[in-house]
Amino acid sequence: MPIWIGEQEIEDLAVGAALLGTGGGGDPYLGKLMVQKCIRKNGQIQLLDPTEVPDDQIVIPTAMMGAPTIMVEKIPNGDEALKSLRLLEEKFGRTAFATMPIECGGLNSTIPFVVASEAGIPIVDADGMGRAFPELQMETFNIYGVQGTPMGLFNERGDYCLLDTLDNAMLEHISRGIAVRMGGVAHIAEYVMTGAEVKRTAIPNTISLCMKLGKAIRVANERKNNPIEAIQQVTRESIYGEAMVLFKGKVIDVERRSTDGFVRGKAVVEGFDEFNGEKLHVDFQNENLMAKIGDELVAMVPDLITFLDVETGVPVTTEGLKYGFRVICLGIPTPDIMRSPAALNVWGPRYFGYDYDYEPVENIHKRRVRIG
Repeated sequence: MPIWIGEQEIEDLAVGAALLGTGGGGDPYLGKLMVQKCIRKNGQIQLLDPTEVPDDQIVIPTAMMGAPTIMVEKIPNGDEALKSLRLLEEKFGRTAFATMPIECGGLNSTIPFVVASEAGIPIVDADGMGRAFPELQMETFNIYGVQGTPMGLFNERGDYCLLDTLDNAMLEHISRGIAVRMGGVAHIAEYVMTGAEVKRTAIPNTISLCMKLGKAIRVANERKNNPIEAIQQVTRESIYGEAMVLFKGKVIDVERRSTDGFVRGKAVVEGFDEFNGEKLHVDFQNENLMAKIGDELVAMVPDLITFLDVETGVPVTTEGLKYGFRVICLGIPTPDIMRSPAALNVWGPRYFGYDYDYEPVENIHKRRVRIG
């Protein structure tokens, strides 16, 4: 049965999506406000399980691409992604049955809700990344055979582009340059697919999982319970693996720069409690990619590496991370669909230039616990 999404669910979604977003996908706060305004105007939004989408109908995913930090200064009008969807409807000569996220992280978990509300269509409870990733070919849609273009791009000025490429790697290459020239951010629609393709290629029920995680954190805080244990309970019962604590400490250094349409940098955390005397180093490109304690790897892409406030369990994005923050770093195993050899070729550690083969975070964690 479809689920109807109101303002409280969007509050929970924003928190849960920041957690699964591994620091990226854009700050969900702005997107949350945009969706809640739409709900007050248009009513609740329908969330559909992928199995409820007719095989022959089309779904058009919508999102923001670019450097998330820039969104703090370049506030959108709110209709850019909808315009990109309309551009593709005109191109294909068909009306979208639904929209869906390309990733379940941060701002990009909320933008499709704005589109769904304004277009009067449902949103599909699934996505193509299972987290957030920095590049557009890093989607299960691409890995399992969906063509990403034609693609629509709009900016807040009303400049737009209809892009068509021969493959999805070139989609990323060309659209990234367009986004840079649009001011570092573009609002997009891409990977038009049928309901049958959604069922075959998407990671199911990630949006409702974000809501469950956000609700678990909220309720834990209201009841003065441990939010980390609440997160672990929700992830334990999902298609992901159970969340595990990788590190606890104080942020002592953050290096962050916006280049080539990405936010790149690293964070250093000085340990306390059981991690006293150790340091955690995390590299990020929009999203957290690699985590080391000293010289030892403790988690790597595509598994999720997420910073949370040590007191509340509320996630901290890469653009929000600051000196002096007291944080817990969680590692969360990804679903099996994200760990296939084809998937790891697209978003494994070697793609990002690291000289490591992928090792699941739960295996690394078990080894460290035994040694400890």
